[in-house]
Amino acid sequence: MGSLFEELEAREAAARVRVEELEAEIAELSGRLELAREVLERLRIARETVAEVLAEMSPKVPAAAVDAGQAPAGERVASAYAGAERQVIGVLTVPNWQPGMMPAVLPSVYRDIVEVVADAPGPVRAKQIVPRIGLSAETGKIEGTRSKLKRLVERGWLDEDTPGMFTPARHRTAASPNSR
Repeated sequence: MGSLFEELEAREAAARVRVEELEAEIAELSGRLELAREVLERLRIARETVAEVLAEMSPKVPAAAVDAGQAPAGERVASAYAGAERQVIGVLTVPNWQPGMMPAVLPSVYRDIVEVVADAPGPVRAKQIVPRIGLSAETGKIEGTRSKLKRLVERGWLDEDTPGMFTPARHRTAASPNSR
């Protein structure tokens, strides 16, 4: 009979360990759920804010649009942002570099990237920049940063002489205004 009690004690200990593991997993999932709820709430607020801005703008709808079945200005529509995809609202978050422009005009993450590249002793890769701007070295973060680097190159803030190697832009003063 002694071995039966030992077996029960071993199973009880294993069950206790499993319960503790599951409780830890629940705690981690609860934290992740809370973060996901925060993201959801921010997106809801952003959507409502955009809907309010679009409603306040209420541009006059051309006659062709009314004939196409769109509601004229001032008439209630089913959705607060219905037709928003047909309105052109351009926002260039990363402006094209112009003489005299400082990185302060850039959104903070782009400004951080430009400063890291400027402080580097030579060309840098996206994976070298990611930890310096406070992100984890995950593939998604590296690719997102690489995309931002490419955008900064397109807009004249950085140069990419060798693929994947970024340096501060050497601005050409003798170039025509339409070239980079």
